[in-house]
Amino acid sequence: MSAPLLEVVIGSTRPGRVGKPVADWFLGEARRHGWFRLELVDLAKINLPIFDEPRHPRLGQYQHEHTRAWSETVSRADALVFVVPEYNYGFNAATKNAIDYLHREWAYKPVGFVSYGGVAAGTRAVQMLKQVLTTLRMTPVFEAVNIPFVSQFVGPDGQFRSTEVMNQAAEEMLEELARLEEALRPLRRSADVAA
Repeated sequence: MSAPLLEVVIGSTRPGRVGKPVADWFLGEARRHGWFRLELVDLAKINLPIFDEPRHPRLGQYQHEHTRAWSETVSRADALVFVVPEYNYGFNAATKNAIDYLHREWAYKPVGFVSYGGVAAGTRAVQMLKQVLTTLRMTPVFEAVNIPFVSQFVGPDGQFRSTEVMNQAAEEMLEELARLEEALRPLRRSADVAA
């Protein structure tokens, strides 16, 4: 069996975002960890319109090609990490829109968070996101990477420069994602059979 696939989802779609350099840093940490195959999923490139499917996502009867492609992307993941900003005490609309397009594709997958923002380091966004994702039968891990005042860690070259605390947090989150991915694997397989 090949290594499980971890998809790292960049939630921000705005021009000038720091989500991409943060995600690139986290991918490097995940490569060093070595448990997962990795895929970067950039919502800015996927460019989903505001939810436009006529049928409820739980039916899986997708009318649009962009939805079918998004369904295939999420379906192949064994675990996910959302790299998300905090906007106005919550998470951003592009992330919510992408989540709401699908239903069964999210089930029984562990999920971690790399959040960033100002003084709260994106933690309020993550708290809201957990409520949404557990409704879809995802399992959030407790361990997370929370980056306060994120712009101070992005150099003039656009590269994100982490601290040792962030590196350690990433390692701990990846360890827990690996444990949960393996534990949830039978549930994902039985859900695939039932679909």
